[in-house]
Amino acid sequence: MSKITIIGSGNIGLSLAKGLLAKNYCQASDIVLTRRNIKNMTAEAALGFNLSDDNAQAVASAEIVVLAVLPQQLNHVLDQISTTVKPTNQLIVSVISGVSCQDIRSKLGEETAVIRAMPNTAIAIGQSMTCIASDKATDEHMAEVTRLFETVGAVVTINEDLMTSATALCACGIAFFLRSIRAASQGGVEIGFHAHDALKMAIQTAKGAADLLLQMQSHPESEIDKVTSPKGCTIAGLNEMEHNGFSSAFIKGIKLSAERAGGLYKN
Repeated sequence: MSKITIIGSGNIGLSLAKGLLAKNYCQASDIVLTRRNIKNMTAEAALGFNLSDDNAQAVASAEIVVLAVLPQQLNHVLDQISTTVKPTNQLIVSVISGVSCQDIRSKLGEETAVIRAMPNTAIAIGQSMTCIASDKATDEHMAEVTRLFETVGAVVTINEDLMTSATALCACGIAFFLRSIRAASQGGVEIGFHAHDALKMAIQTAKGAADLLLQMQSHPESEIDKVTSPKGCTIAGLNEMEHNGFSSAFIKGIKLSAERAGGLYKN
């Protein structure tokens, strides 16, 4: 299988590597993980991954190079690997927020094949919602990256100009939904449940709601209609939330996150 180098073995990079291994996309020995300090990566070494603190050397023989560093670290990394990257023979996959395909090609060469991917932290349990996009990649390359990220969740192909929006909705969105679960559990405590029971109930209810939409392929409003009755308790609660700006606050939060995400990387 393809030799893969993942530059930046933080939460996203490591989760991707372990997902590829778990789903038999490739062997651990086919993956190189890089980090500035590899002394604390004994668990990864025990799994059979190759480790390196030399980014330039690590990309030399790779077919796919995954860039998984912080936006402010990217220029330094690109300078490091620019001498060993083979633009016509390697595929660059960037999971870095706010960085365009052209930003990367301007450092590595205009012939470089670049695809952007935006997973979220649910990648750690194989449940990421990953959006992928490119401006010039071939259908073959897009299919390969789709297959790569399908090992750790669901994948949607979008236009590159929507990648910042995908960051807000999917990557930042994890925190938004977690906060809503936390709020629901606090409400449960207010009405009489112990904290641990309220949290368990809120989590399972949220999971059930999401699975209901996925499995039934229905719209949220159609499922809401099934649990609201005239003068009932559900519609009373929903209307109270809306009167206090629930949907509006959620939408505004997503919009502001999208604005901030667009400014994370500066050339």
